[in-house]
Amino acid sequence: MGGIAESLDRAEVTELLARLSPVDEKMRREYPGAPSSRQPVHTCYVPAGAIGPDTVHDWGRQALAALDGHLPGPTELAALLDLDPGTASAVHPRVRAKLERAPVEDLRFDFEDGYGTPDDETEDADADRTARIAARWCAGGGGPQFFGPRVKSFDTPQLRERSARTLDVFLTALLDEGGDLPDGLVITFPKVVDVAQVEVFAELLGLLEERLGLPSGALRFEIQVETTQSVVDADGRFALPGFLRAGAGRISGLHFGTYDYTAACGLTAQHQHLAHGACDFARNAMQVAAAGRGVLCSDGSTNVLPVGDQVEHGWRTHYRLVRRSLAHGFHQSWDLHPAQLVTRYAAVFAEFREAAGPQGERLAAYVGQSDSAVLDEPATARALAATFVRALDSGATDAAEVQRTTGIDEDRLRSLAR
Repeated sequence: MGGIAESLDRAEVTELLARLSPVDEKMRREYPGAPSSRQPVHTCYVPAGAIGPDTVHDWGRQALAALDGHLPGPTELAALLDLDPGTASAVHPRVRAKLERAPVEDLRFDFEDGYGTPDDETEDADADRTARIAARWCAGGGGPQFFGPRVKSFDTPQLRERSARTLDVFLTALLDEGGDLPDGLVITFPKVVDVAQVEVFAELLGLLEERLGLPSGALRFEIQVETTQSVVDADGRFALPGFLRAGAGRISGLHFGTYDYTAACGLTAQHQHLAHGACDFARNAMQVAAAGRGVLCSDGSTNVLPVGDQVEHGWRTHYRLVRRSLAHGFHQSWDLHPAQLVTRYAAVFAEFREAAGPQGERLAAYVGQSDSAVLDEPATARALAATFVRALDSGATDAAEVQRTTGIDEDRLRSLAR
């Protein structure tokens, strides 16, 4: 009997397919995959002048006071947020534990909008002081896992040198006090309007590395997407891929800025909120640009605060918007007030726990290759595992509970999520 017949010459096919090798190299270089580092569930912005050694403790204390004063138990939590009683019973003690143990996951020392433009002596002193506080946190505890400065933007010529100087003073003091560059350091670069600003900022970080004796590429930064030009540039091109390329591997995240962006779009104050369609467009652009690039995305903030006689309204608004962000694939967003920590963790924990049972069954079926009503792809299995990893890291669950739900231990779970 003859063999299987072929119509094409194998050498010709090999030569033709070899033309795709540069594509393979480009994909390896520009799309390294999802980051392996942990993503915090939020970023808290505090004016640099208000940062002190006890800032994190104070935020936790104020959040606990709000919780105990308005939501003393699961019944009140369920009623306020329309939660299933069983979910509320599991969420409430975990929220309290989180506020006691680690109320702030990521803290940004704000030298931009929330800080203003004091004289140089004052800003120098605040940059030096906050850096030394952060270094002491790293050495002895009491601080967040992630922290760093938001410097002034480069879109105002008069503020560029001040921005660079603040970053210089901060990093110099941080290393002087702590000796080493902390793993949790995050630098935020706001109001980007042109790729040249990203190029210059990346080069500035390179200069700082040289002067401070740091390895090349050690300093990374996140871009705040809060201008229309950071989504579509003056020539009508999709701007964010160019920003990421200009960052030369230094960009760790894209953070959405609600109010600058919606104002730039011409929305009036009553329509400037995270759920507006204009924000959805920008966030979708961020997700597409960041996917597979090793860059994390964060949603923005709400300025509707749970204070005074508006506590319950502020909590409902914040909770609804956090759940909406999570549903759209944004696992991090901003908090501006200590009382928002209550609904931050309530939303994150409830989101996980409401879906944990079905998602655990799907993951167990995939790992065990057993029959299931849902035929999941490997990419979905990674996403399922990542959901449980995020829940473990945030305090929404624990390793024993995850193993009961999925049949998978923590080490295996984390390997599946990579």
